[in-house]
Amino acid sequence: MSPPTRRDDLAAGIGAVRRRIDAACSAAARAPGEITLVVVTKTYPADDVLLLAELGELNPGENRHPEGARKAAACAEALARSGGPQLSWHFVGALQTNKAAPVAGYASWVHSVDRVRLVRALDKGASNAERTIDCLVQVSLDPPGAGEGRSGARPDEVRRVAEALADAGSLRLRGVMGVAPLDADPAPAFARLQQVAARMREDHPAADVISAGMSADLEQAVAAGATHLRVGRAILGERPPLG
Repeated sequence: MSPPTRRDDLAAGIGAVRRRIDAACSAAARAPGEITLVVVTKTYPADDVLLLAELGELNPGENRHPEGARKAAACAEALARSGGPQLSWHFVGALQTNKAAPVAGYASWVHSVDRVRLVRALDKGASNAERTIDCLVQVSLDPPGAGEGRSGARPDEVRRVAEALADAGSLRLRGVMGVAPLDADPAPAFARLQQVAARMREDHPAADVISAGMSADLEQAVAAGATHLRVGRAILGERPPLG
């Protein structure tokens, strides 16, 4: 028997994660078809993204620019040559305002919009690139008084960021994103995110996306209504150390 290839490893990881999603959906009385799996490929090569595409995973996620730009360009060139499928790139990391315009040149989704100034920069970049980008308001899920924590708009800031996205000419407000606090039960945090999402839909009915859950907590995210899961390690393996 030949040794497993990288493609085999990725297929096994995808299969294990898909089984977890199926079980979580069954427990929550949801359909697996409601879930979009974003495979977070940061630090991994474009070759892995191309193998994922062969395996039917067409929603790669990136956390950093310019790494994401280089990978998107390399994959676009390779897939154009082979006649492969088109990818929908998701930018899921904290985004500096001065990097918004180049990210708008390749990302189809930006999950991490957390301030009005970033909305303006993304809108300008998308307009210049003649693109329309789906955007999520990143909501801080750290408890009050927690000090320094994850990125995200505080709950009292979410509506202002959402309105700015809704008014932007080249952006679409699609919903919310959140990252559970470190070293804490993710379920209460995801329940808070679900409540924020429900309030947003009162003003913006089409904003029906909840991006939540990663390798360690996707089950709790599905139980709280997540529509998009951002999974890296459980599919790609432990990340190589940054040089």
